[in-house]
Amino acid sequence: MSQKLLLSAKEVNIILHRLACQLIENHTHFKDTVLIGVQPRGIFLADRMKNILEQEYKVSDIRLGYLDITFYRDDFRRGEKPLEANTTAIDFVVEDKRVVFIDDVLYTGRSIRSALTAIQSFGRPSSIELLTLIDRRFSRHLPIQPNYRGRQVDAINMEKVKVHWTENEGEDAVYLIAD
Repeated sequence: MSQKLLLSAKEVNIILHRLACQLIENHTHFKDTVLIGVQPRGIFLADRMKNILEQEYKVSDIRLGYLDITFYRDDFRRGEKPLEANTTAIDFVVEDKRVVFIDDVLYTGRSIRSALTAIQSFGRPSSIELLTLIDRRFSRHLPIQPNYRGRQVDAINMEKVKVHWTENEGEDAVYLIAD
């Protein structure tokens, strides 16, 4: 198995700040906007975006939630081992809000399709956008595209893109892994 560094910690930081600025351009004061980290790995990026917006750009009162999509997935009950659910933590209603889904890697689009279904339990948003750190654009199974993307990666065949976060793996980095 080989591993190639796609993004260093410095590059990840630059991209996160660019994404934060793009969010500010489109949502200004975030009064009617909520950020939703898609479980499991989108929560690390969602936390980072909230912290950057609040600490670096002084945006206040950002509402952030975590959405578990386990039981909304189309591959639920298809694997040999049971899926483990995460915790949904959304303590606000999304009715008439502008929702920004946040996930680390956009691959087939199936996770986002599941998130679109799951979010309806919390109300009917006025709009939904997608922010992703990595967009694997040639791997889509569904017609889903990000509104905000950190980097496009053209991974082929069995290559995987793995995002490491300091909070979880001890470093900020993105790797391309080939078996």
